[in-house]
Amino acid sequence: MSPKSIAIIGECMVELSGQPFTAMQQNYGGDTMNTAIYLKKLAGNTVNVNYVSAMGTDPLSRALIDKWQAHHINTESVLLSHNKQPGLYMIQNDASGERTFQYWRNDSAAKYLVQHENFGDVVKVLAHVDAVYLSGISLAILPEQDCHTLLTHLAQLKRQGVMIIYDSNYRPALWSSKEHSQQTNNKAYALADLALVTFDDEVQLWADSSVADCTARLHQQGANEVIIKLGAEGCQYSKKHVDESVSVEAFSTQKIAKVIDTTAAGDSFNAGFLAYWLTAQPIKHCALAGNLLAAQVIQQRGAIVEIDSQAIKNTIENN
Repeated sequence: MSPKSIAIIGECMVELSGQPFTAMQQNYGGDTMNTAIYLKKLAGNTVNVNYVSAMGTDPLSRALIDKWQAHHINTESVLLSHNKQPGLYMIQNDASGERTFQYWRNDSAAKYLVQHENFGDVVKVLAHVDAVYLSGISLAILPEQDCHTLLTHLAQLKRQGVMIIYDSNYRPALWSSKEHSQQTNNKAYALADLALVTFDDEVQLWADSSVADCTARLHQQGANEVIIKLGAEGCQYSKKHVDESVSVEAFSTQKIAKVIDTTAAGDSFNAGFLAYWLTAQPIKHCALAGNLLAAQVIQQRGAIVEIDSQAIKNTIENN
């Protein structure tokens, strides 16, 4: 069987972590890159992962791209801008592992992806992949007209048979208003063959009173398949016009020694789910892979950490 191909659109930034003015660590991350790397780690040769973004030509940008390539991410659709640099964020964690962020990304290269003179070539590449994945952050960082242009391209790709996968990943600070975010998300959900959303984010944006209401709204907005991520409670899957839903409990918290850092928990869940969903595995296996992968990630510090792919595969084979 030939491998599936997915293009992931977004931004990867330089990450600083630790206590300010002490021994801060430098790394990298970003919701879509986190998903790209974990997807490739778990899926291996069964899925080709292409990253779509814009970076600078400075040494830091080139070092970042080298890091992605070391994870076997295809970077041919990462466009280079001579007058822009990557964004930066600083992350701090409290005693329970919950995190806070500060960002410096207002003029990052990725913000101007759609305006790049070679973006049309990227769109042509996207027409030949099986699926395109993006998040609300991918859309929120773009100027409003560029966001509209990207959604228009995605609509055309969908008509050509490319699957669209969307995670709303709502971050209020990135949007000019809640109404703007709702309008943009409406358009994205209408294109979504699969929506992978976090219930807490959806409640914050839409004030859903229950998981059932959230699911019904997403289907009404156009999403065909829906995964609602419920943190420690696992997730729930449903498909449009199909009465039956599937609930999958989270990986037992008794097997998690301690939650160290919740960074990339949702991103890694998405990666685990997609590693099995793209290859047409049973939904319970897809969801369990997401739960297992996220459980490994939150026991370590940082956005990109080492995972035990074989342990995940073994657990799924035994369920």
